[in-house]
Amino acid sequence: MNTFNLKNYKATIELLLLASIWGASFMFMRIGAPEFGPILFTTLRASIGAIFLFSCLVLFKQTKALNGRWRRIFVVGALNTAIPFALFGYATLTLTAGTTSVLNATTPMFGAIVAYFWLKDKLTPSATLGLFIGFLGVYLLVSENGHFDSNNSAFFNDKDVVLPTLAAMLAALCYGISANYTKKYLTDIKPLALAAGSQITASAILLPMSLFFIPETLPSAKAIGSVILIGVICTGVAYIIFFRLIAELGPAKAISVTYLIPVFGILWGTLFLDETISLMMLCGGAVILLGVALATGVLGRKSTPLK
Repeated sequence: MNTFNLKNYKATIELLLLASIWGASFMFMRIGAPEFGPILFTTLRASIGAIFLFSCLVLFKQTKALNGRWRRIFVVGALNTAIPFALFGYATLTLTAGTTSVLNATTPMFGAIVAYFWLKDKLTPSATLGLFIGFLGVYLLVSENGHFDSNNSAFFNDKDVVLPTLAAMLAALCYGISANYTKKYLTDIKPLALAAGSQITASAILLPMSLFFIPETLPSAKAIGSVILIGVICTGVAYIIFFRLIAELGPAKAISVTYLIPVFGILWGTLFLDETISLMMLCGGAVILLGVALATGVLGRKSTPLK
């Protein structure tokens, strides 16, 4: 049988779908977070996602899957939703959506490192090369001045962007830890139950804090629409796909989806926010796709693992 089996094709399609959905989330954050504030926007996003996912859980009669698992699910809810969502929401108040999505693409690096040292996962030379190629693609996107509010040197010297940048990087680290935690302790739970439980616990964490960040004026209809869409599609639907991929591929490969997110973030920005697209953006996107193919094992499957 051909080495490119059906499972890998299916996983690749799911990676592309997930990346397109999460790429849109940065567009929605850019629209809604400034009006709601990062904490309230994150709380509403998680709460809407929780309602959607729990409704699905009831519909498919899987609520019993949560019994006795709440303590570990709480950890995932904190590390994979409450903390990183709030950090990215804060980052988008200063950084552009493109910049934030690029910083989000560092997640596979953290995930691979955590998996290698904590779970003793093996990395093939091609997968390692894929990580480097993916970051090269990210660099090509970053080198496009339009993704930063100023030129590259000013970006690193501007104190106003230091904390937002660190916040985005910390969010990416949280994703990496959470993915590995899920693989170690929660692979036996149904993806829908884990997705619903993590959003429920994240909402419980965020709700008390959000009461201190109620905006003085009612957000616009556009901002309200963005938080509904990001809650249902980018949180509810997306997390079902994400946890399925972790169970099937492992955390290091599943979170390599973040390499693709800037590509789709740029695409949706071009189509719906009238943002421009350049040759450098296209080149960066192509390099990122190559990196994802290597990192997920679609290419270079016969490489010898690094132990």
